[in-house]
Amino acid sequence: MHRPDPSAPWQPPLTVWSHAWRLGLSVVISAVVWSSVAQRQWQEARALFWVDLLVGVVSFGVVLLRRRYPFSTAFSLAWVSAFSGSAAGPATLAAVSLATRRRYAQIVAVALANWLSVEIFAAVQQIDNPAPRWVSTGINVAVIAAMMAFGMYIGSRRELLWTLRERALRAETEQALRVGQARATERERIAREMHDVLGHRISLVTMHAGALAYRQDLDRGQVAASARVIQDNAHQAMVELRSLLGVLRGTDGDPAPDQPQPTLRDVPSLVAEAVASGTVVELAVDVTGDADLPEQVGRTVYRVVQEGLTNVRKHAGAAHVAVRVTGDRDSGVSVRLDNPLPPGHRRRGEPGFGLVGLAERAELAGGTLRWRVQDGRFVLEVWLPWQR
Repeated sequence: MHRPDPSAPWQPPLTVWSHAWRLGLSVVISAVVWSSVAQRQWQEARALFWVDLLVGVVSFGVVLLRRRYPFSTAFSLAWVSAFSGSAAGPATLAAVSLATRRRYAQIVAVALANWLSVEIFAAVQQIDNPAPRWVSTGINVAVIAAMMAFGMYIGSRRELLWTLRERALRAETEQALRVGQARATERERIAREMHDVLGHRISLVTMHAGALAYRQDLDRGQVAASARVIQDNAHQAMVELRSLLGVLRGTDGDPAPDQPQPTLRDVPSLVAEAVASGTVVELAVDVTGDADLPEQVGRTVYRVVQEGLTNVRKHAGAAHVAVRVTGDRDSGVSVRLDNPLPPGHRRRGEPGFGLVGLAERAELAGGTLRWRVQDGRFVLEVWLPWQR
């Protein structure tokens, strides 16, 4: 079995059956051509009979190289067939195989060699032809032209089928890449949501659990209130985690309905929850035309405030936090969180994962994020365009 030619990848590899029927057809062609002179060779020049047969057998071996050396094989067998009728079949097969490559200079050269070989064979073998010479010549030219045209048609059809297969494979590959990219994007979005939502809940649980562990002066009512906050936030964290996992397992069973996403209007309730947990928050919202604010921008503002409050609880405890949200349609929306640093805090050179995630959110929304430590205070500023 021959491998596809790298220079002509549309040439399919041949199976044993493909070789067999091609060689069988070549034997038929050789038998028809040689039968016109075999009897005379046997009677008048028996040595020529055996030489012709031997040359034909060798030609059938040489024609097997037509795919590796297409032009050399077709051109040499064409001239061999000028002196051997039994080589006509291999010469025809090699010529058609060469024509499938559709290299016109080689096709013209091999076609001309085959036509001259036919004329030489008729002259050398002294074949009696009652038809006028121009008629026999025209028939030979028509047969050779049809033979080369048939080979070119086969090559064109092979290339067309190969091109269609390649396009189908490329389309499938691109579709797989798009699906993979969509999955990666969705997983990244879910991971960001899990970080924002669960980080907020767990920070509340951690802060109250720490108070219960180290505060010995709490009365039973305060302990019960803190335990209730821990229980509520732990339960809410489980509910939100189950909702996110339901999105990941959406293909198993009925998908869960989409939950409403938080917006700018939910920021006061978020701050109220933080205040109830013991964080001192001063909120100021001054957004002109907030009813027309796009949901994506409002959701990003909510996540910025949520992550900012979570970071305060993680790193500054119950520090006083100033949250200010301002903006309008022309200037966009600005979010600023300002809180004092805890005693002994060392300035970090690189932001944490929460700030990195917020920076990505801001960039996806077309905005910017900046943070700095100034006069013992940590300042987080985010700007978002009104519309993207």
